[in-house]
This record gives sequence, structure tokens and C-alpha cells, in this order.
Amino acid sequence: MFGDSGHAYIYFTYGNHYCLNVTTQRPGVAGAVLIRAVEPLIGLSLMRQLRPAVPDLQLTNGPGKLTKAFAINKSLNEMDLTRPGPLYIGEPHEESSFVVGRSPRIGITSGKERLWRFYIKSNPYVSRV
Repeated sequence: MFGDSGHAYIYFTYGNHYCLNVTTQRPGVAGAVLIRAVEPLIGLSLMRQLRPAVPDLQLTNGPGKLTKAFAINKSLNEMDLTRPGPLYIGEPHEESSFVVGRSPRIGITSGKERLWRFYIKSNPYVSRV
């Protein structure tokens, strides 16, 4: 979390699953954004194998779910997500418009007044709304 911005920060939590974060600050300063959910566009057949007996809308709608569906683990930690590779964040293939929603972060007890959770409104793959 203290490395260059735009890199994967992956950690194992609750003895159960990995979480994917994207670092956001200059080296030496802690800062990252947790990726809570994604809408899968390709690779659904592999995701279904990695998460059998799960409905498509629930393949990637949570931080642990998406890392399982994408086979993300510590081996991808510190990967540069700004360049094509096994894991990266790219430009959309087509232009689309959407409305961004904001809410308190999930699973916190203090700081609920801070609306630091951002998501695409009405997207069915969003984790809990």
C-alpha cells in the first residue's frame, strides 16, 4: 500500500479470501482503493469453473468473490495495473454513460458520515447497495 500508484495491493483476509486494492499515492504514503465488485464482460466460462454453482450476477459482486472468479492471489501483488498484463485496468471498449452513486463504506463502525464508497448506480453486479 506504500508503493507507486496504480499497482495491485493484494492481501489475504479473515483466513478466507484475497482482496484487491489499487494503490493511489506516491511511494512511501499509504493509500489504496478496494475493488469491491466488477461486471465481467469476458471469461465467464472460466469464472463459472472457479466459482461453481454460483449465479452469474454473484460471480464478482464482492471483494472475495471477484478475486476467486479472476484467480487473483498474492502472486499478483505489486503488479503494475496501468500496463497490459495478467491483471490490469484498461479503457472501456465502448463509450457508455452511467450515474455514480456514493455511500458509506461497507463493514465499518466509525466514519459512516464519509461517503467514500463509489459505485455505478443500477448496475446489477454492484456488491451490497
